[in-house]
Amino acid sequence: MFKKIQRIIRWIVLLFFGSTILAVLIYKWCPVYVTPLMLIRCTQQVWHGETLRLKHHWVPLDSMSIYMPVAVMASEDQRFLMHNGFDFIEINNAIEERRSGKRIRGGSTISQQTAKNVFLWPSSTWLRKGLEVYFTILIELVWGKERIMEVYLNSIEMGNGIYGAEAAANQHFGRKAITLTRPNCALIAATLPNPLKYDAKDPSSYILKRQTAIMVQMRHIDVFPRKK
Repeated sequence: MFKKIQRIIRWIVLLFFGSTILAVLIYKWCPVYVTPLMLIRCTQQVWHGETLRLKHHWVPLDSMSIYMPVAVMASEDQRFLMHNGFDFIEINNAIEERRSGKRIRGGSTISQQTAKNVFLWPSSTWLRKGLEVYFTILIELVWGKERIMEVYLNSIEMGNGIYGAEAAANQHFGRKAITLTRPNCALIAATLPNPLKYDAKDPSSYILKRQTAIMVQMRHIDVFPRKK
């Protein structure tokens, strides 16, 4: 019986690592058309009797404004191009703020957010956190920074039922993602801490202040090189 249990556990472990590594390899080249969060949001809309709302259109990074990656780095992860998936400076800052009783903030990088968005669910359990670490390491090793940014900007929630830069550009500004201006990109990035609460189409004074601050930070961040 003990040997049988060992075999079952071994097969479960092999299946987990094999399937997750395969999924990461597939998404290195294939578009991510749907994420767990999209399905969860759609289920919530149906449960509450709301009209189903899912706006998402995958586009390559080269079909987005050059300012879009710069804006989200300025807003969410200024050391994105320097760290290996985890910004320990921000993590330590978040811990210190928690200890001092200040406003609690997250220390998640764009890589961590991408791992969570594509492969996991939006809860704060230790299990999900552990899996997030695992998938973050995998995508950093297999995808690289440019692909992580491409997937992030196509899968991130940018409004009620709006996912990705192309859908956000169309819904908020009536244009394509590649034509977004620097202020447009900064405005979208300003809403990312809570895109269901903040609206890039009708921004509050708080979001406009965040937009201005992000545009200042964008001056110090390099853009991704275009593919030839």
